Amino acid sequence: MQLTQAHRDALHDILRWRRDVRHFLPDPIAPDVLGRLRAAMDMAPSVGNARPWRVMQVETPGLRTEIIANFEAANAKAAGIYDDAKRSRYNALKLAGLREAPVHLAIFTETDPDAGHGLGRQSMPEMLTYSTVAAIYTLWLAARAENIGVGWVSILDADAVARTLGAPDHWRLTGYLCLGTAAQDDDTPLLHRNDWQENTPTDWQVV
Repeated sequence: MQLTQAHRDALHDILRWRRDVRHFLPDPIAPDVLGRLRAAMDMAPSVGNARPWRVMQVETPGLRTEIIANFEAANAKAAGIYDDAKRSRYNALKLAGLREAPVHLAIFTETDPDAGHGLGRQSMPEMLTYSTVAAIYTLWLAARAENIGVGWVSILDADAVARTLGAPDHWRLTGYLCLGTAAQDDDTPLLHRNDWQENTPTDWQVV
């Protein structure tokens, strides 16, 4: 298949308008859309074709309440590393949409999957986690193409999340995602708009 300028333009738009969403509308995501996002993950690359990602869709209200409490405790702890002025700016940021997002996905990495037969991960076992990250990003771009926003919540005690959800011991949390319709579209990252951190160019060296 020969891809065209139209494909390149569409991909550029998806990349440009992909945002880490923190403000969601409560509208549910249709099951067929979630099905297409799951199918997109199925096409993600992975080391040795091990496909080590494991997804839990968290719908039980009590479990969500525990995750939110986990975030709030981790967020308060994270704020403590800053001086007073920076802490005030940090606390003003909205860093998760856990309460509003209609869909929560906890995405784990299987640390020793049978699939793949160990290919490609003997010297770099972290490739399993990298594979899960690639699957998450595949889901993220596919979601944007469906006009669905994604927020990646990293301010969490990952081990506590695993315990809350009853994940097997050999699963490690790689990403906790909020999905839903974004309350607003913006091609400028939230942290840019709040003067926290601008993009820096990719360090690309020829050696």
